Amino acid sequence: MSPNTLFERITDYANRADPYPLYAELRESGVVRQDNGSYLVGTYHEIAALLHDPRISSDLRNRKDPDPDMALARSDDVPPAFIGVDDPEHDRLRRLAMRPFGPPHSPGRIDALHGDITRIAEELIRSFRDKGRIDLVEDFAYPLPVTVICGLLGVPREDVERVRAWTNAVIAGFDPTPGDDPEQRRKAAQEARSAMATYLGDLAEDRRRHPTGDMLSALANDEGPEGRLTRPELMATAVLLLIAGHETTVNLITNGMLTLFRHPEVMEQLRAAPELMPRAVEELLRYEPPVQFLPQRSPLTDIDVAGITVPRGSALILVLASGNRDPRRFDDPDRFDPMRKDNQHFGFGSGIHNCFGAPLARIEAQIALDALLRGLDGTRLIEDPPPYRRSPVLRGPRHLLIGCGAGA
Repeated sequence: MSPNTLFERITDYANRADPYPLYAELRESGVVRQDNGSYLVGTYHEIAALLHDPRISSDLRNRKDPDPDMALARSDDVPPAFIGVDDPEHDRLRRLAMRPFGPPHSPGRIDALHGDITRIAEELIRSFRDKGRIDLVEDFAYPLPVTVICGLLGVPREDVERVRAWTNAVIAGFDPTPGDDPEQRRKAAQEARSAMATYLGDLAEDRRRHPTGDMLSALANDEGPEGRLTRPELMATAVLLLIAGHETTVNLITNGMLTLFRHPEVMEQLRAAPELMPRAVEELLRYEPPVQFLPQRSPLTDIDVAGITVPRGSALILVLASGNRDPRRFDDPDRFDPMRKDNQHFGFGSGIHNCFGAPLARIEAQIALDALLRGLDGTRLIEDPPPYRRSPVLRGPRHLLIGCGAGA
């Protein structure tokens, strides 16, 4: 097939379970202009250079052609979050968000969650230990990170299901897969983002008057060197933290367990030596990353990428999962090797837009996978490959059914 149709094939749901042969085709083709005018980049060193290139914009306003996703990222009531703007605005918003999240101002916030994350994981496992089978997504991989991020921000437990419904609608709005009416999906996503932002803005106003020690209270009351976040900025930041704080981790945990079931020798190795789990999680981030590609980049000027001129304002799609398996960067890249050395993967991106929540995601995945390996001995996969979620960007199983107990 023509390399000019690669993006169409990558986003085709029929290829969701195994997009990696398409990524290999992309690497062989170099930088490829698609029929829709976008440019795909799938080689490691080119992706790394572009992620660190100040000429590459994350702001959709710098696209030459109108982007239909603009309405999702930017509206009158909710501005874009910091991942959707460039420096210096990006730097200011990110630093304000980081103050209550991590070092140097709040160095212990994430480490302090270790006990709570362990407790939640063990409670979830106890709740389904006597079942004949479980859905790892619904019964564990979703409730763990959403409970953690809602607790961190200060979202009441009774509102978690509303948060989930809003999140699902927002993620569906960015799905480039042909099929359903894209305008209807975008409209539903915009309405969900606006509703979530208003809810979080109101919650932040309440925390401004009555702080409770959670992160939303800190964001609402922190008087940093540049003052507080405005209400619209706080709304956009809180929506980002809430969605990104659990969506990618769900996929990391589920992709991780699926990979371990497919490699039982590694599963037994990690059961016997749980201290190896941090390295295993890094390899999972390379081998089956929860974020497959970054679709919202564009050059601020004409640039040369591997001998191809990418015009100013063009859609530039960086296929991180392809770069993670580039044989020019990783030895035997299609082999899952939890002892891999020099594992500088793109699981959390790179450059100024590297994943804000990476420290939390790492801890959650390490605790979750360790608890599952200890608590689910003697289990088996019921369906492989499992059904996948619609999104080709945030790729992971929609369900992961596991047989437990004597009948496993």
